[in-house]
Amino acid sequence: MKDILQMKFFPANNDLALLILRIVCITPMFIKHGIEKIVTFGAMSAHFPDPIGIGPVASLFCAMLGDSICTVLMVIGLGTRWAALISFINLFVAWSFVHHFQFLGKGADHGELMVLYLGATLTLLFSGAGKFSIDALLNKQS
Repeated sequence: MKDILQMKFFPANNDLALLILRIVCITPMFIKHGIEKIVTFGAMSAHFPDPIGIGPVASLFCAMLGDSICTVLMVIGLGTRWAALISFINLFVAWSFVHHFQFLGKGADHGELMVLYLGATLTLLFSGAGKFSIDALLNKQS
């Protein structure tokens, strides 16, 4: 019974789980938010929120860094922990200062999705990308 409850018949693979997390959770962030910021940077810069007082263009650049460059780095597994940290900070600033920690209900503006992105980036920050990554290849060479 214990083997069934613990699914001993289905081997655990943390490295495969991290690859799935990187692809399934981080790729949509790039597709929805990263590409949008790259393609519409000029139009968005005029009205982008400035939550920490560095100016709308600088704020948009930081958001673009977290949502585009860092997401690509996390998906391919290169500098994963740094990319996850930058992306986590970007998401946390947006969720706290712009969305005021809203999670559910009217005006939540995808709060539950932000929490999922925060969880995924925090997981990658603490775990790294796993063996199916460029980081792992670089570690083998050194």
